[in-house]
Amino acid sequence: MSFRQNYDFSLLVNESERLTIDELEKQLHDRPEVCRCEECVLDMVAFALNKVAPVYRVTLLGSIYAQAEDQLVVAEIQDAVAGAIQRVFENPAHARSAES
Repeated sequence: MSFRQNYDFSLLVNESERLTIDELEKQLHDRPEVCRCEECVLDMVAFALNKVAPVYRVTLLGSIYAQAEDQLVVAEIQDAVAGAIQRVFENPAHARSAES
């Protein structure tokens, strides 16, 4: 068996991903002009995640520690999400609709 087959790496969870998606939802609430198609939303999440430090956990205890660190990365995530929204809004991966 290969190394990857011996271990369940799907148990690794990046808490920064969860926090980034939650923050994107909050910020998009106040930005109705921003496209919400799947491609644009995923672009925003990917762009923001590339700007923030990952915070991985494996166990429930790790989740508790990660939540304690949440406050330390919130401002970083807020800034990254705001930048991602603006970048994708200005440069969507598709043509803008007539409504935009």
